[in-house]
Amino acid sequence: MAVRVDARELIELLELTPADQNVMLVGRHGIGKSHIITDYFRGRGMTVVSFFLGQMSDPGDLIGLLHKDEHTGRSEFLPPSWWPHGGKPIVLFLDELNRARPEILQSVMELALNKTLAGKRLPEGSVIVSAVNEGDEYQLTDLDPALVSRFNLYEFAPTVEDWLLWAERQDIDHRVTGFIQKQPQYLDGIGAQTIGSDGPKRGRTNEDSETLSGLTKTPDRRGWERVAKLIAPIDRIEAMHIKAVAGIVGSTAATAFRRSLAAPLPVTPGEVLLDLSKHRKTLNKMKLGELLLLNEQLLIWISSGKCPADKEEKARSGLHSYLTLLRKRKLDEAVAHLVSMLDKPKYESVMGFVTESMELTELITGYMEGIRIE
Repeated sequence: MAVRVDARELIELLELTPADQNVMLVGRHGIGKSHIITDYFRGRGMTVVSFFLGQMSDPGDLIGLLHKDEHTGRSEFLPPSWWPHGGKPIVLFLDELNRARPEILQSVMELALNKTLAGKRLPEGSVIVSAVNEGDEYQLTDLDPALVSRFNLYEFAPTVEDWLLWAERQDIDHRVTGFIQKQPQYLDGIGAQTIGSDGPKRGRTNEDSETLSGLTKTPDRRGWERVAKLIAPIDRIEAMHIKAVAGIVGSTAATAFRRSLAAPLPVTPGEVLLDLSKHRKTLNKMKLGELLLLNEQLLIWISSGKCPADKEEKARSGLHSYLTLLRKRKLDEAVAHLVSMLDKPKYESVMGFVTESMELTELITGYMEGIRIE
């Protein structure tokens, strides 16, 4: 069984893995494999060339076309259009590896063995990452154990927190992120892990037990990104908009999404941290469940860099005032919930933000000692 990693751990593994070692990721479609791989390596100035091997019918698309050299009279392969120029290393992302034809897999074996194709070697420092699908809903090809042995194998299982952090950085519509935060079972359409001790559990419900085969539409992360783009310019969501959403993520998820639009949180993270006095009455009326959702939104907002640099001190003061307000309401559970999330690796940047204020650090440290919510 492959070792399971989330989004943060995958990035750390990519940093640790030498270029001469290949990586294989196992996971469902639409969970962000290509996003992370592409963003990580492009951020380091490398060109990423992606191939959807399950859709490739001819090895020539990968290795180039055979022709006769007029000078030598010998047959050789012309370099394919994607072949790197100037000796610069590249990243090959081989998606749908276990849906590829056998003749395609033979070329992948050559790549995995010595980073060569048809006798041509990739530039030094080039990286090969592959992705394979897993699940009964796919038509899959059994991979040769000799090929698999050439890759470091990991199951990619990003958490809901991973997606919410990514979505905040990408300015995904808050109606979508708010819904997923409240009902995370609809993010991937299948069971997953818990989003924290006090958050809701994820798992398939009877209502979600539609088959994943054929033409049944089920939600995934890629689909919710499309939903966000669809509704972004729309202020008032009507019945026809929900039908459009159903075509993207399925009717069950679309119906739940419609119901969620009637009850958004009454304040935003920015309003709490930058203008708390104006919203104090609202915060005093919010129930514990709403405050737990707000806690996570506050940390995501800070972690994603949404706070303007010239207002960070004000935001730290706002966070201190917010925690003080919770204590005055005797909602120690809500305070402990926020503090416990700060202890997670995903929110290391928030801890750095907090430690700039001695007053805030002392308040939070007092709760951290001896309090761990698993």
